[in-house]
Amino acid sequence: MSTVTESVDVNVPVRTAYNQWTQFEEFPRFMSGVTEIRQLDSTMTHWKTDIDGVKREFDAKITEQLPDERVAWTSVEGSKQAGVVTFHRLDETHTRVTCQMDFEPEGIVEQAGDKLGFLDRQVKGDMKRFKEFIESRGGVETGAWRGEVDRPQP
Repeated sequence: MSTVTESVDVNVPVRTAYNQWTQFEEFPRFMSGVTEIRQLDSTMTHWKTDIDGVKREFDAKITEQLPDERVAWTSVEGSKQAGVVTFHRLDETHTRVTCQMDFEPEGIVEQAGDKLGFLDRQVKGDMKRFKEFIESRGGVETGAWRGEVDRPQP
């Protein structure tokens, strides 16, 4: 399994950055390769991706969500992946957003792409586009979900 970690500092308050990140159906606006996300219920999402002609669909479960702090998820079928996004208040109007993703490359093409740093570049670009997206909105998020999802107990 490969792991990628990327951070970006955004010029919005932590609440704004977090609120925008909870709007999963907006991800295609800043995540390349994501064509659609549907929120099925408070913890389940359905993803459609098209990355370099490789189309996939999978469901992901939100495993932990703490307002203004973190959102964690794991796939429940299809592509094996998991991740967490954390939000760190730098000051009243600046936030560091950190994304850590674990991904299991499937097949020869994905394994080669992983070795060549494709996932690293993908996540770096997505985080940069998230910064541009939220800052271009004048610090106004498209919505918010402030509910909590407790971390599963071992």
